Amino acid sequence: MNEILIAVIAVVVIGIICAFVLVAASKLMAVKENEKIPEIRSCLPGANCGACGFAGCDGYAKALAEKEGTATNLCVPGGDSVSRKLSEILGVEFEDVVEKVAVVHCAGDCSFTKDRVEYSGIKSCGAAKLIFGSKGECSYGCMGLGDCVNACPQNAICIENGIAHINTRLCVGCGLCTKACPNHLITLMDDVERAIVSCSNRDKGALTRKVCKNGCIGCKKCEKVCSVGAIKVIDNLAVIDYSKCPECEDFGACARECTTGCIVISNFSGIHRIKS
Repeated sequence: MNEILIAVIAVVVIGIICAFVLVAASKLMAVKENEKIPEIRSCLPGANCGACGFAGCDGYAKALAEKEGTATNLCVPGGDSVSRKLSEILGVEFEDVVEKVAVVHCAGDCSFTKDRVEYSGIKSCGAAKLIFGSKGECSYGCMGLGDCVNACPQNAICIENGIAHINTRLCVGCGLCTKACPNHLITLMDDVERAIVSCSNRDKGALTRKVCKNGCIGCKKCEKVCSVGAIKVIDNLAVIDYSKCPECEDFGACARECTTGCIVISNFSGIHRIKS
């Protein structure tokens, strides 16, 4: 009995000593955190999308608190309201956020193209890409299995008629969908822009036409009617230089001349602009 009691007491004493050592170590070796970091972090939306260029919201908050000159307008999902709060906390001048929206560069739905294989595996574009390269006849097109849908924190994306569609009115421009798409069909653009090329096929026109009736065939009609040179056919695909679009006196001429209708003119305003 005495041996058991001695063992118990010894364990308790050792535990108490270890506790004191750990408490002392935590005090002596503690890394002091900048008091502004928690306050700044609370302003950020928590998307951890990396659109700011840092490793999530924590990384951006740390940079704002500790690195002088870090811009307060880098949080695209947070918009102007977050930028304004950050400016007030840091005591710097407010910087306007360039709002972004995600757009899909593919309009090859079931009406214009069809599947090359009958895919019955994991419902994932990434898996289909890995196994077959693409399940559709157009190897550049949307596979419609919803990786972008699963990635979107705003429920702004859905699959309709076999391809992804983005409701820009719900989009905060976080860019998580752009990273999820294995065919890189989704890009972010300033939500003040009004024209997109809804195709990503870079094959020659005859091959594109064979697999999708809504694809860009590189005919260059859009390029010829653009008075400011804002649209060029590069590698058989029309590409828009948005820096030149505002100078256009006949906006929309490229879409009107497009043989296949793959240039779309619309209002792509995102959630921040709609609310403001």
